This record gives sequence, structure tokens and C-alpha cells, in this order.
Amino acid sequence: MSDTPKDRLRKLLATRSFRVGEFVLASGRSSPYYVDVRRTTLLPEGMALTGSVVLETLEEAGWEPEAVGGLTMGADPIAYATALRSWDAGRPIHAFTVRKEAKDHGAGGKVEGEVQAGTVVVIVEDTLTTGGSALKAVGALREVGATILGILTLVDREEGGRQALEKEGLTVQAVFTARELAKARASIQEA
Repeated sequence: MSDTPKDRLRKLLATRSFRVGEFVLASGRSSPYYVDVRRTTLLPEGMALTGSVVLETLEEAGWEPEAVGGLTMGADPIAYATALRSWDAGRPIHAFTVRKEAKDHGAGGKVEGEVQAGTVVVIVEDTLTTGGSALKAVGALREVGATILGILTLVDREEGGRQALEKEGLTVQAVFTARELAKARASIQEA
């Protein structure tokens, strides 16, 4: 029996992105492990799998966004992979990027891409810890008047981010949990 795209993505994340050691996270917290999703999403295979799995997860959630994206840089490869795969699947979804700071030249603004008032979006995240990055993206998208269906994260560290976002009235979908990746990593190492 061959692995599904989700199974293959889990293995890639577990072997390439899940690292054990002492790390300081973007939230400032210390952690005995780090999930660097970009080590997977920036690979050709990882990008293809990510796009397919995100489309599948959107469908399972019943979400039909016009665009997906989030705070640069972790969300960027996920959004781009999803946009490409959506085109291949015949149901195009645009990608967008939310800058950490508004540009001080050109048209300015924080959101780059086909997003304006009324655009239906899903915010994507590489890793969800406290929800801070997603909330920054939410703020920028609300400023332009986008309609936010929810947050989709590849990896939920299960450290309060989901609850923080749900407290703000947002729905969260996680493809994997860090615990699930740690278990997959351990069983791959034992094999």
C-alpha cells in the first residue's frame, strides 16, 4: 500500500523539520525541540506535497477561500504551493503575503496579492505556538476588509495558540501536531 501525500508530508516533516536540542522560539519561549517547516516546504517534493495536503485540508474543513497566505516568511511557501496546486486542480486560489511592516514606498500597505475588501481568505501558518504571527496577519487582513474563514497551520505545537485564536472567534485547522511528528520521527529512527 503506497503512502498518501499526507503520510509522505508527515515523514518529510518528521525527518527534515523536527529538530531536538535547545531552542528559543519566535515567541521568546525556550523549547527542547524546534519544527523548522521551511526545511520541508522549500523542497520540491515538500512544496508539491504541501500544496496537495493544504487543498485536501481546506476541502475537509468545507472552506472555499479565494486566497490563502499569511505572515511572511513561514506562510509564503505554503501559500505559493497551494496556489500552484489549486491551478493544477482546476480551482484556482490566489496566494498573498502579509508583511511584518507596511512598505514606506509605492502604494504602501502590509498585504501583497489579490486581497481587498470582501475577499474570502484562509490564513496559513507553518507552525502555531502562541498564535502571535497569525494574529498579526488577522489584523492586517481585517484592515483591508478581507473575510477570514479561519487559520490553517501545518504544525500545531499545542502550546496555547489554537486557544488564543479561538478566543478571537477564529477557527483553527491543524494538519499535524508536534506530538504527532515527534512520534513519527521516533518510529522512523527505530526502523
